[in-house]
Amino acid sequence: MRAIREQLHAQREQAIARWRRHQRAETLLKALSRVTDTALRATLIKHPLPSGAALGAVGGYGRGELFPYSDVDVLILLRRPASLADQEKLEHLIAALWDLGLDLSHSVRTVVECQRQAANDVTVETALMELRWVGGDAHLVSRLQAIMQRQRDPRTFFLAKRAEQQQRHARYQNTPYALEPNCKESPGGLRDLTVIQWMTQAAGIGRQWREVVAAGFLDLTEYRALRRAELAFKRLRIELHLLAGRREDRVLFDMQIRLAQVYGFESVRGRRPSELLMQRYYWAARVVSLFNRLLMQALEEHLFPAPPTALRVIDRHFKLVRNRLDIRQPEAFIQQPSLLLEAIALMQDRADLEGLTAAMMRAMWQARKRLDASFRRQPQNRHLFMRILRHPTGALTALRRMHTLGLLAHYLPEFRRIVGQMQHDLFHVYTVDEHILKVIGHLHRFATEDALHDAALAHRLLRQWPRPWLLDIAALYHDIAKGQGGDHSELGARDARRFCRQHELGAEDTELIVFLVEQHLSLSRYAQKRDLADPIVIREFADIVRTPERLTALYLLTVADIRGTSPKVWNAWKGRLIDSLYQQTSVLLGGAPMDMDTLVARHQQAATALLRADRLTEAQRDVFWAQLGTDYFMQHDASDIAWHTSHLHKCPDTPIPVACCRMLEHGEGMQVMVYAPDRADLFADICHYFAECELSVQEARIHTTRHGWALDSFIVLPVTGDAGLRSRIPSVERDLPAALMRAGEPPRPPFRARPSRRARSFPIVPRIELSANPHVEDNWRLSLVAADRRGLLYNLAQTFAQYQVDLRMAKIMTLGDRVEDSFTLHSEALQDPRRQQAFERAVLECLSSNLVN
Repeated sequence: MRAIREQLHAQREQAIARWRRHQRAETLLKALSRVTDTALRATLIKHPLPSGAALGAVGGYGRGELFPYSDVDVLILLRRPASLADQEKLEHLIAALWDLGLDLSHSVRTVVECQRQAANDVTVETALMELRWVGGDAHLVSRLQAIMQRQRDPRTFFLAKRAEQQQRHARYQNTPYALEPNCKESPGGLRDLTVIQWMTQAAGIGRQWREVVAAGFLDLTEYRALRRAELAFKRLRIELHLLAGRREDRVLFDMQIRLAQVYGFESVRGRRPSELLMQRYYWAARVVSLFNRLLMQALEEHLFPAPPTALRVIDRHFKLVRNRLDIRQPEAFIQQPSLLLEAIALMQDRADLEGLTAAMMRAMWQARKRLDASFRRQPQNRHLFMRILRHPTGALTALRRMHTLGLLAHYLPEFRRIVGQMQHDLFHVYTVDEHILKVIGHLHRFATEDALHDAALAHRLLRQWPRPWLLDIAALYHDIAKGQGGDHSELGARDARRFCRQHELGAEDTELIVFLVEQHLSLSRYAQKRDLADPIVIREFADIVRTPERLTALYLLTVADIRGTSPKVWNAWKGRLIDSLYQQTSVLLGGAPMDMDTLVARHQQAATALLRADRLTEAQRDVFWAQLGTDYFMQHDASDIAWHTSHLHKCPDTPIPVACCRMLEHGEGMQVMVYAPDRADLFADICHYFAECELSVQEARIHTTRHGWALDSFIVLPVTGDAGLRSRIPSVERDLPAALMRAGEPPRPPFRARPSRRARSFPIVPRIELSANPHVEDNWRLSLVAADRRGLLYNLAQTFAQYQVDLRMAKIMTLGDRVEDSFTLHSEALQDPRRQQAFERAVLECLSSNLVN
């Protein structure tokens, strides 16, 4: 066996060396299959099969496409159930195959068992379609192949594989544009091509693409585009396996960097080589997604032909075939390109239509380049596009259809620049074009009843908004200038103004759209980085928006934008901050006073109403509130004030630390209140506890009472995404006070932790900004941007304590693997320029340290 193993290894290395010289992907895959066949047949000589049995290859190995570290899927086919002697032979054979160093996946079945399992499991049926003889009784393999072909029902198989694909796509968020896709399983990956080939084989059309062309399901232009994409994916998967030294189909960030080096990409106009690599990936994924959809629909039409009564003429250009829109003359789109937009608009008008026919999709894709500069200048085409955007049902489905068919990128050249554009900011998980469409999708969702449970304010506001299409245009342009260099908000506003001028929008609508694009980050920045208890901050933001209409539009776009970055970025505490800024600014723009006394009184009245259920006397409440001070009532909303008062009014002077926890709305995070005698390193100790428990601090409010007690409030989320946060409440309430009973002990060392894999692949250069608060003496505002890592907040807190800087407020904004934090600090020492510079250096060093466990 050692000789067979060494020969297999040598032949594999020779095949890979030839691949390195010639870069022929399918030649390598076939060569690896052949050398594996040779090794298996040599093994069968030393460890023979039971009498009458056969060894067959299935899966990718069966079709002669063995990637460098893929599973070697084999079927041991028995003529009859195995006897004890047969079982012993099989055990020796399988052990010998494992000894070859193969990643073996095997099954042992009789012909009858194969029939039965294939009838009940489409996965087994699919694997047996790839069955290929390797050794033993070839007639037994042929017999099973013939039986399976007779048993297979093409229609049933088609429906089962289509459902299977839908489930697989859902596991990958139904998008080919994720930033770390799986080149095999993600939508637009290799599996989408293989599924079509299985379906065409089951339908009797043939398995090879040339057979599909011959049957009229593809023309030569489409075939060449599809083959380029297929070969690109095969090469990528080969390179991934070779770089990883194992089976690896995920195009992870660190792999993207290494792949770009292998492919020889170089930076162009500030774009990383890995970005250029991935833009090519998304091009291929888009082609595969389109042809997967087109061919699957064509196969459905072939397997389930429409009766003559299912064909109806709409007008001189369009007809319906089985309730799908079709073109009467395929060349009409070439002769009259305006029909491309008319078809999209017609689909919007006819909600009863189920989609486009395969022939229609093919004709539209082939005519996409007719949407050129001359087309865009024609007023009737601009009016058609605006008709699509203004449609009462919304433009999302139309825009997605246009994007899939390549029409949107040709109609809007500025959109074409961001197709497949990556975002290496460590919190977006989609390409720019996909993110834009997801933002529009969230805007449309706000109008539905589904939004009531998690976006009630957005739902109410959008239902009252008279022209939602203006928000769609703002969403379409808010990130359209990314990757151009410079401020993408300003550049995008310029592009949006040009679009509005070309499409004859009125001055009022134009100014609103331009404002939204230019300021689309402002509400988020103020809500998540500034002190919303400060009336000056609210007034600053009100001066930016100026009108209630702009405020509402910006709120809706902001919430949709954050939700469209990643399924994990939005949570209830962010929603509460953004809602609070919206409501306070709305009050101010409505003419209500925003002075401190009015706000304090409003918060106290609302908290008193909430406390009535606790049967708390006014005297008990007032004794506790007298210790809190005006700043406290400015910083906290009524719910927090009532919660704190209910738990703490009986123990205002307790020397024992108190910790209380409650879940946020919808369970998206836990709020932790800490009440303890204040000391310089208290905040650092609290952060150390959270870091040890792998709880990520999302927000911190720091308050010191008039009698020297700290009343701090934190929003925390589990680092690991663990859903069992509620079950941790008892342990936090018990263990956190115990951890804080350590006054006078030496400080703990800094946490030694690395940034995440993503942050290491695309490192962020830490940035800080320290500025004096002109309104409050000795108060400073520290803003920072850095890659997140465990214990970072504790290490920062230690730095604050080392420089005798008191923390008054912390706004912790965690965006995936990136943090954008703001702190309000109090320190007389920072008035000294040298002390200030030393403090800034220390903070930067804390952020820059890549400490390893």
